[in-house]
Amino acid sequence: MKNILAIGASNSKKSINKVLANYIASEIKDTNVINLDWDEIVLPLYSPDLETESGIPENINKFILLIKESDAIVLSLAEHNGQVTAAFKNLWDWASRIDMSIWGGKPMFLAATSPGGRGGMGVLNAVKTVIPHFGGNVIVDFSLPNFYDNFKDSNITDEVKKSELMEKVGLFEKEVD
Repeated sequence: MKNILAIGASNSKKSINKVLANYIASEIKDTNVINLDWDEIVLPLYSPDLETESGIPENINKFILLIKESDAIVLSLAEHNGQVTAAFKNLWDWASRIDMSIWGGKPMFLAATSPGGRGGMGVLNAVKTVIPHFGGNVIVDFSLPNFYDNFKDSNITDEVKKSELMEKVGLFEKEVD
């Protein structure tokens, strides 16, 4: 059984991207889903001065350990003004101080969703081009627009998007085996 780390890249308790990350990870066969708990990864805002004065926060080691213990990663990106959330960027900044290859070459399924019609495509496209420079091995990506219309009762209701997702899950499973 493979360990899949599911990250909803928002620290909102009602994060729709956490819901999507968990949903995608649960669709991957023969896996154990490990969820990033933002309550366990509370961090000060990164600054070089703070790093010099206090070192790297212990919580970053928890995050790095989650990555190392996983066989693959499902990362669903929330979009704030076309960019990653401040919480996720801060986590990424701190983690890169330990190892620039944060993601360790693990197979990654990138996703995004939003209440709007673009489904987080701006942030998805931006991260997709940058993450390989940090050890991310992006296998597939997926965007779910209009989350509240297309996701109900713990399932994607739009048949075209559901079919697209399942095709990509199949491709991802081949890389994780």
